Amino acid sequence: MKILITTECYRPIINGVVTSVVNLQSELEKNGHEVRILTLSPDAHSFVQEDITYIGSVKALYPGVRTALRVHRRELQDLLDWKPDVIHSQCEFSTFRMARYIAGKLKIPIVHTYHTVYEDYTHYFSPSRTWGRAAVALFTRSTLKHVQSVVAPTQKVRSLLEGYGVPGDIHVVPTGVDLSQFQAELSAERRLVLRESFGLSEKDHVLVSVGRLAKEKNLEEILRFVSQCRQPHLKLLVVGDGPNRQALERYAKELDLQDRVVFAGMVQPERIADYYKLGDLFVSASNSETQGLTYIEAMASGVPVLCRRDDCLSGVVDSGVNGWQYDTFEQFEESLTAALHQEGLLEELGENARKLALERYSSSAFGTSAEQIYVRATALYRPETSRPFIMAAIK
Repeated sequence: MKILITTECYRPIINGVVTSVVNLQSELEKNGHEVRILTLSPDAHSFVQEDITYIGSVKALYPGVRTALRVHRRELQDLLDWKPDVIHSQCEFSTFRMARYIAGKLKIPIVHTYHTVYEDYTHYFSPSRTWGRAAVALFTRSTLKHVQSVVAPTQKVRSLLEGYGVPGDIHVVPTGVDLSQFQAELSAERRLVLRESFGLSEKDHVLVSVGRLAKEKNLEEILRFVSQCRQPHLKLLVVGDGPNRQALERYAKELDLQDRVVFAGMVQPERIADYYKLGDLFVSASNSETQGLTYIEAMASGVPVLCRRDDCLSGVVDSGVNGWQYDTFEQFEESLTAALHQEGLLEELGENARKLALERYSSSAFGTSAEQIYVRATALYRPETSRPFIMAAIK
């Protein structure tokens, strides 16, 4: 098949959507499909590079996000001439409008993956969470009526869409992760050198956080909990960058954590696996995740997870088996104490975490599920109908 994937962002940007797109593209190409990417340019200029079409864009409301102000029909002509069989859209804004334009011209279906819990971002445009949720629900319904198949990465997203009144059966296809790099062992010498480069000694107990430093990630809670913990030699390694970094650094200083928290900054994707392995536990307090790819990467690295309870982690993090989910500081501290002081527990949970990640979240299974969705969408698509809308997915 010829498959066009549309996304607001692509490499070298690092986030969950880009990871999902890159892994999907790789698996589809391995299976013999032709794949092209339509995304936004980092500036106002449009261009084509290999099989990627970049459309000129400007800065948007949310920090680090860009948007295109028009469809750019002339720039899309090459993709129209290519004649894809199906479009798999990953975002609901600029590139989705372009996907609709191409689909309408070629009379082909759109498959859409709903990645983002927009309710967790409404503080950027509305002081009222109730109004913000109503606006998100209306926007979601009006967007999804134009697609033939919808993929929900987790049960949490499925429940969310049902709550918005999106019609049809909604099933779940977990996003696949290329876990090969996370299976590689980190030598003791390399681990020691990396830890020492951040001022971490072998006697330190290291909590590692990986991800974009944005308000909705709620890293403030982890900083506060670390300041309250009575564990000696407890350190927090924060890997990543984002619009909230300066505020987080100020907050860490207010909590007198300068000697207990290290902000490592952005790390190249090919090196990130090593940074997970610097930690004894992976920590997160985010409730804005739809699929939690960093949790899965940590688990594949053999690092147990200690995180705030979240519906997206149902069936992913099993407390006492491959990590813990918490609701309160007391539960956080109790789990941390057990992890650090029960002999052999960290190693046991780490091995369980690695096994689960490899069994359930391979990128090859993700690619196979996507293929089945494309086949179903193209078979059922009827361009003459006024509202061709089928919620299709594979458990």
